[in-house]
Amino acid sequence: MESIKNTIDDKLHEECGVFGLYAPAGSDVSKEIYYGLISLQHRGQESAGISVSDTEGPMGNIRTKKGMGLVSEVFSRDDLSALSGNIGVGHVRYSTTGGSSPENAQPIAMNYIKGSLALVHNGNIMNSGELKEAQMYRGQAHYTSSDTEVLAYEIISERVASGSIEEAVEKAALRLKGGYALVIMSPRKLIGVRDPFGIKPLVLGKKDEAYMFSSESAAIKALGGTVIRDVKPGEIVTVSDVGGKEAQVCSAMIPGEKKEAHCIFEYIYFARSDSVIDNVSVYEARVNAGRALARASRTQADIVVGVPDSGLAAAEGYAKESNIPLACAFHKNSYVGRSFIKPTDEQRRMAVHMKLSVHEDVVKGKRVILIDDSIVRGTTMRQIVEMLREEGAAEVHVRVSSPPFLFPCYYGTDVPSSGQLIASRHSTQEICKSIGADTLEYLRLEDLSAMVGDLPLCAACFNDQYPV
Repeated sequence: MESIKNTIDDKLHEECGVFGLYAPAGSDVSKEIYYGLISLQHRGQESAGISVSDTEGPMGNIRTKKGMGLVSEVFSRDDLSALSGNIGVGHVRYSTTGGSSPENAQPIAMNYIKGSLALVHNGNIMNSGELKEAQMYRGQAHYTSSDTEVLAYEIISERVASGSIEEAVEKAALRLKGGYALVIMSPRKLIGVRDPFGIKPLVLGKKDEAYMFSSESAAIKALGGTVIRDVKPGEIVTVSDVGGKEAQVCSAMIPGEKKEAHCIFEYIYFARSDSVIDNVSVYEARVNAGRALARASRTQADIVVGVPDSGLAAAEGYAKESNIPLACAFHKNSYVGRSFIKPTDEQRRMAVHMKLSVHEDVVKGKRVILIDDSIVRGTTMRQIVEMLREEGAAEVHVRVSSPPFLFPCYYGTDVPSSGQLIASRHSTQEICKSIGADTLEYLRLEDLSAMVGDLPLCAACFNDQYPV
């Protein structure tokens, strides 16, 4: 068998997070957006940015601050004070299309003949290349334009000949292929757009007289807001001032046939466990996955343990269903950087050991059921199994609360090719041997419905059935 060792970290990367807020005139929204982005930090740690404007100010007066690093590293108190205005958008990014560089940080803010806009984007536009070629021919885009800039240029092109920004967004959306959630700030309006399949999440919320859009409900609730509802697949929601104290919310649908396909990995890994996406609790979905794993596998063991953080709820479900005691076997150091950015194999290995340590008194002499949300490349799981054995675990049985990851994602998850997916090149038995486990079992494809009920899913990464 060929070597399975890979030098890249064994986790999917968290796409991006978008946030937008429209408050009454005279308010300042930058601090609220800042805290919204803090609540979405798990979705992207490479860069962060905020753009704000004033609905009663000059039409081109957009103020933007963005940079590389965590939200708390990019913004100082003085930065937030300088970002004055009652309407704004924010973004946290992990690069999927375009490299990790300041030039690709969001928001994208532009002035044009009819005004200005700022745009933040989660997802991937599959046909951005052909759209960019057409824009380059028109003299708009340049060779290095990101897909977010391409989106902005598409909207601007339509706005010149449209009666409103909403009409321009609708016309531009008809040309887009892929999964996306957009929040767009024009001089007087805040617009949320979700792709027609609902692949990417987007939630509408409210706090007092202010309205907000967020990738996850948890960010809205963290700000003391109330979740109104999920933006529907293919919906364009516009928040605007009609002269009174409270803004007006209007809705329109992108024309065309609707076939919903919600990303299953939001429930398996990406989203915070306290979020609710499309009326499905992320926490309950993960507990249900653990229960399904236990029903399919009656392995004898002494304890069930979960890999922090997204494996913990599934471990709870497994323990409840199997009546095997749930134990806390790991201490997680939350102050260690992400291991995938370390430059050598040894440094990556050390980073995993610094991030996680095993409680010897919990696992010594025990038969352990180890629950994690996924195995992408196998490197981190191998190290975790080794750590359990080093601390005296008698047996380690790995259970994964998702099916084998076999196919790449084209909608904004950073999996470039099947060649980097361990399950696409090796059998379950081979993977089990490589990671050093006694047994290995995955969640069955037919059990995905046990997680989310009858919610239509995009599970192309498991079954090669792409919605677009």
